[in-house]
Amino acid sequence: MRPNDQRPPKVAPSALADTLMDRLTRTYAAAADPVRARSMTAYMKDVAPFLGIRTPLRRELSKAVTAGTPKPAEADVTALVLRCWELPEREYQYFAVDYLRRHVGVCSSRFLPVLRRLLVTVPWWDTVDLLAAHAAGPLVAADPALTAVMDDWIGDEDLWLARTALLHQLRYKSATDAGRLFAYCRSRSGHPDFFIRKAIGWALREYAKTDPEAVRAFVAAERDALSPLSVREALKNL
Repeated sequence: MRPNDQRPPKVAPSALADTLMDRLTRTYAAAADPVRARSMTAYMKDVAPFLGIRTPLRRELSKAVTAGTPKPAEADVTALVLRCWELPEREYQYFAVDYLRRHVGVCSSRFLPVLRRLLVTVPWWDTVDLLAAHAAGPLVAADPALTAVMDDWIGDEDLWLARTALLHQLRYKSATDAGRLFAYCRSRSGHPDFFIRKAIGWALREYAKTDPEAVRAFVAAERDALSPLSVREALKNL
């Protein structure tokens, strides 16, 4: 598949994914708290139902789920994350994101269509932001040819793909392509959605830790085009 392919990714058989999914569904289901689930679902604007597992407990349970399992291949990661995304409760998607963050190094540019599916399916900031910084970012860093896909995503009508493009360099520090970052922020400066405006400010604020003068100069030059939210976020620590 091409990196920006929009067809549903195919899920290859994976014995490791089978083992993990069996452990995961049994372990998480046993820890479900229906009362807490209702408040968690409401807090996340009903984007998905929850099992009601608090984050510290979920992380401990996840360690038990993965204990003793071998390092996955890309096909195993693909099978696991797509199968987690097919389950309704949000904690399964959190498990998938954490697993992908830990093993993104085994994934190649061929994984990008899978990542795209995760970003546009049941999307909300709680999964998208982590996928942007800890999956899209490392994949692009490992294969700079994928910057062309980010160039496509920044202009996409899907705001979560655009947000991912804005945030994918969040952890790059001195390796940030500042020209591309500023171009992305400039190109979406007039976007009306809160999540894009917030992402512009966040990306600039993070890069300001590396080159504060460049961010100050960019904001000064683009202040009339940038939203007040983007400006406020960009300059928060300057």
